[in-house]
Amino acid sequence: MAAKELKQFTLEEVSEHNKPDDLWVVIDAKVYNLSRFKDLHPGGISVLTDEEIAGQDATEAFYGLHRHEVLERPQYQRLQIGTIQGEQPVIYGRVVGEISDVPYAEPTWLSQGYHSPYYTEDHRKLQRVMRRFVDEFIYEDAQAREEDGKRPSQSVIDKMAAMNLHAMRMGPGKHLQGLSLMDGLVKPEEFNYFHELIITQEIARCGARGYGDGLMGGKVIGLPPVLNFGSEALKARVVPEVFAGKKFICLAISEAQAGSDVMGLQTTAVKSEDGKEWIVNGTKKWITNATFADYFTVGCKTEDGLTVILVERGPGVETRQIKTSYSATAGTAYITFDNVRVPVENTLGEEGGGIFVILSNFNHERWVMCCSSARSQRSVVEECLKWATQRKAFGKPLISQAVIRSKLAAMIARTESVQSWLENITYQMCHMTYKQQSQKLAGQIAFLKSYSTRCAQETAKDAVQIFGGRGITRTGMGKFIEHYHSSVTFDALLGGAEDVLADLGVRQAMRAMPKNARL
Repeated sequence: MAAKELKQFTLEEVSEHNKPDDLWVVIDAKVYNLSRFKDLHPGGISVLTDEEIAGQDATEAFYGLHRHEVLERPQYQRLQIGTIQGEQPVIYGRVVGEISDVPYAEPTWLSQGYHSPYYTEDHRKLQRVMRRFVDEFIYEDAQAREEDGKRPSQSVIDKMAAMNLHAMRMGPGKHLQGLSLMDGLVKPEEFNYFHELIITQEIARCGARGYGDGLMGGKVIGLPPVLNFGSEALKARVVPEVFAGKKFICLAISEAQAGSDVMGLQTTAVKSEDGKEWIVNGTKKWITNATFADYFTVGCKTEDGLTVILVERGPGVETRQIKTSYSATAGTAYITFDNVRVPVENTLGEEGGGIFVILSNFNHERWVMCCSSARSQRSVVEECLKWATQRKAFGKPLISQAVIRSKLAAMIARTESVQSWLENITYQMCHMTYKQQSQKLAGQIAFLKSYSTRCAQETAKDAVQIFGGRGITRTGMGKFIEHYHSSVTFDALLGGAEDVLADLGVRQAMRAMPKNARL
């Protein structure tokens, strides 16, 4: 079908159409006929028939009440009948695949004219491809699933699998050998933690916290124990189908009786009489992706202590959704294991050595959460800077208020400090063995996660104050702020509570404290 030919009008011609049955407005040099739409306007007819709106350039008024994306919806695009003679539209919203030019909307290494010692041209190529991939294939699904609570669409998971993104989200390692990463863009042997940081932060830009976890977040924390401690036969059977997005896995550690207190777990596993199977009984709570998981990496009490076992969904395994303050798309669930029989070959690591398996997983899990938190805070800064410059209060732009500038200053400072500390730690990870990371970075990562989530909560609180009532409204101008504010505490709890992690950081420091140090 041929595109509708748009006429050109003068502002004087538009001004003649200012009656309820003949109602035109101008928004960013585009002329819209609202005569038939006025009765459908969510804000009522009187808003449109106001003498400063009807037949006038309503650009400022529109952007004080609506996001740009409203004009991009097909039902509203059809209302455009022309353009203003001699003028061109100058306002734009989210541009697919492009870097934002809003100050501090991007990390420094992506900002025009700035430099970084951490990122190579290889990293920059991945970022460009990853941004377009997220904008084209993930973003819209993220918004839809965050709202309806359904599992992320299989089509998205399949597209990610085709690029081997599920494998790349596990970080560098032997599991990448022989794979084509992003259609050969990155060589498996050259993939490092900065590549993974880029992937995580680009996905976080979607601004859909529950969806971010639902997009196989359970795999990021549930599969490493299989990769690192599973038998070759178990890995050969499980890992390929998870990387292909055909099966889903989650980490099942937390219980109603034990969260950060891993040694307090009550779920039990005892050997069958012939010694060939584990019989698992107990419950797990707040388990991400559990509602749709096929595999469960489960911490169990056994005769020799704590043991981690890979349980497959089957008889005796029941999952029930838990309603939390973020979307059901994350698949958060309560799990019941009732005499579940599991082959002993599914044991991950040594019997009784489960605490080592669990603790070895924490550094990477917490680091991934810091990557996501840093990028999400930056997205909030961008939203607030846009709003403060387009919103008017007391006859002036909101940004003219000193108190608003003060809040923005604190938000920007927190965001930049989190990203800088994150990049420093990431650089150390790239130059340390796994054992060295465990020895030297456990405290640093614990501190960073505690700090980043505290910063995030302060930023969420300030953002709501800047947006006012819109910051607590699930739709419209402040929808991303409302969502961020209502879900930000998840990062403060998942992977270890803030106070527990801060204490861990200090205790790690005390272990390295010289015994002869004195004032």
